[in-house]
Amino acid sequence: MARKNMLLFTPLKKARYWCAHLFAASLLCTNTSHAAETQFLDVEKDELKFGFIKLTDMAPLAIAYELGYFEDEGLYVTLEPQANWKVLLDGVITGDLDGAHMLAGQPLAATIGYGTKAHIVTPFSMDLNGNGITVSNDVWAEMKKNVPHDDTGKPIHPISATALQPVVDSYADNGKPFNMGMVFPVSTHNYELRYWLAAGGLHPGYYSPSDITGQIDADVLLSVTPPPQMPSTMEAGTILGYSVGEPWNQQAVVKGIGVPVITDYQIWKNNPEKVFGLTKEFTEENPNTTLALTKALIRAAKWLDENNNENRNEAVDILSRSEYVGADASVIRASMTGTFEFEPGDVRDIPDFNVFYRYYATYPYYSDAVWYLSQMRRWGQLSENQDDSWYHDVAKSVYLPQTYLEAAKLLLEEGFVEASDFPWDTDGYREPTSDFIDGITYDGKIPNAYLETLVIGLKQDSSVPGE
Repeated sequence: MARKNMLLFTPLKKARYWCAHLFAASLLCTNTSHAAETQFLDVEKDELKFGFIKLTDMAPLAIAYELGYFEDEGLYVTLEPQANWKVLLDGVITGDLDGAHMLAGQPLAATIGYGTKAHIVTPFSMDLNGNGITVSNDVWAEMKKNVPHDDTGKPIHPISATALQPVVDSYADNGKPFNMGMVFPVSTHNYELRYWLAAGGLHPGYYSPSDITGQIDADVLLSVTPPPQMPSTMEAGTILGYSVGEPWNQQAVVKGIGVPVITDYQIWKNNPEKVFGLTKEFTEENPNTTLALTKALIRAAKWLDENNNENRNEAVDILSRSEYVGADASVIRASMTGTFEFEPGDVRDIPDFNVFYRYYATYPYYSDAVWYLSQMRRWGQLSENQDDSWYHDVAKSVYLPQTYLEAAKLLLEEGFVEASDFPWDTDGYREPTSDFIDGITYDGKIPNAYLETLVIGLKQDSSVPGE
């Protein structure tokens, strides 16, 4: 039976829950010596409200709720969809929400005071990959002329933004702007779209303290559009393409209004995506509650990926409900089950398009935080030079791998996970990688040296033109 979102627990319901739960636990202990058993933490706050945006990568929250993992930890959770990322962040800051599914850049930007000032932290990364870049049918028809094709006539992937450059030039020659949408100024989608454009020789524009549009010196003008509104906004002609998470790229294919040209997996293989954000104050006042919710989310992520994604169809059915993503199951299934449709009928295997657990996906790596900060500097959101130590200090003030590993250790003792599921000996930095569309190597330990290798964008000692 499906659980009801927005469920609130009265004291009587709590008492009934505990009686039933303890009785079931006693039966498990009596009948088998190998059954996993939760060690209950003395949580400081047991009634919690979490926010999310209607995207498939909110899945760990939905699964932790639907499969009872929150309840296993003595947590009584309400899940609430939010209108947009700003409303969501404000809700966490004001305390209306106890925590939320967040853009990875949001806790970092808030902590350094870009846009909104608040110390937001994360003990849990929610997923890898999951985004795409889509253009209108008319734009794709022109782009396609510049894309190499294989012997069967299919476009060769990944598709570089060099194929888009003649289209953008044509718009400029006719005095028309080339507008594209992304979901938020500090979103992964913004930085991935900018990375793809710049790697293809197109300038996505700078931000500055006096001009927060992000369109200074831009060849392509980027603006904010909420994820569920992306397809309709493009269909109306307001934007010519967009960068967004699923299911809103596949929705364009289903509606026949656009073509996804590249996924973020093809821009940066196994890139970090969303995080679960809370205020620093909440984690300090509620350390056991923070551990408990992290445990529940880890279990949910594991369920989503275990046994070669065998649970994904069930997850799709859950996510398709109106209280979660609310898109047709067939649209969500297109990417959640390891395939991705580009042109209508051009379905390709991308088994890692959505990753929730493998590759240490849920571990909050400092190097992931440093990459986001480097992109903020690259595009002028950080207007001042910073040395490498600043990047590391900010990362360590926002990402909480110690809390994550403490939760993982408890789950290991309880029998829910394997020791090999976690990077126990890491220093918090991934190995350097060149798995980017342009082949440039990223090393999170040397962010300023990394910025020097990127042709378009600010470096340590440069500034936005005119500032």
